[in-house]
Amino acid sequence: MSNSLPSVELIEPQQLANQLGEENLLIIDVCNPATYKQVHIPGAVHIAPGELVCGRPPATGMLPSLEHLQALFNRIGYQKDKHIVVYDDEGGGWAGRLIWTLDLIGHQKMSYLNGGLHAWLAAQLPLQKDPVTTKPSSVGVAIVNPAVRATAEEIMEELSRGDDSNITIWDARSPEEHAGTKQFATRAGHIPGAINFEWTRGMDHQHQYRILPDLSSVLANLGLGADKNIITHCQTHHRSGFTYMAGRILGYKKIRAYDGSWSEWGNRADTPVATITSATAE
Repeated sequence: MSNSLPSVELIEPQQLANQLGEENLLIIDVCNPATYKQVHIPGAVHIAPGELVCGRPPATGMLPSLEHLQALFNRIGYQKDKHIVVYDDEGGGWAGRLIWTLDLIGHQKMSYLNGGLHAWLAAQLPLQKDPVTTKPSSVGVAIVNPAVRATAEEIMEELSRGDDSNITIWDARSPEEHAGTKQFATRAGHIPGAINFEWTRGMDHQHQYRILPDLSSVLANLGLGADKNIITHCQTHHRSGFTYMAGRILGYKKIRAYDGSWSEWGNRADTPVATITSATAE
């Protein structure tokens, strides 16, 4: 992992409101399309969550093709020098998925609106209903930071090293999925050795789903601290979009996301699987 990634900043609603209209600002709404049609932050362009994934089963959450990403970013008027502020309407899953994608293409200045649309609405700040259209860009998009993306083969190679393995798996799914009692693939359970910290536990449910103020110490106590070489996943790298982004905001230098996630791992025949009841790899 490279330590050269730029920081991902938290921005509060009033701070963003004070910057509305600035030429260098690009606000990207990754809310449900129906929500965007009803209301959004003034000037925000929309990316539908489904545009950030390939959509092909079984691993529907895999990164789309470079051609797809090129067309997507050109459509929203992407420029490399923009300050991109990302938000969604669910606490950060899809916003984090976009942050990860921006990391892959090497964007340098980005922020997450803490609490997303919920926090903006609670602050009673200006809203817009009409969709925002922008002049398309023609910026070349390339994967310049492939190290933020983990593959099943890389994970299996590390697991084969046993006690010498250098990775910590952060499973952002529910405890039931992790245990193997809730099944969404051919096989149920978790990657051997994975630490389960369900994504919504990292949100402050009393303050519009902002990132938990003491999240850094909570994660450190679980063995998911900033000193670890972390790979995070869920079922489709949607929920783990939040956990990846949270790690980036907390200054983690060694965090990657496994976009194949359980929809790939649990549907392959060659990947090791553990359950809480068996406590051993199958």
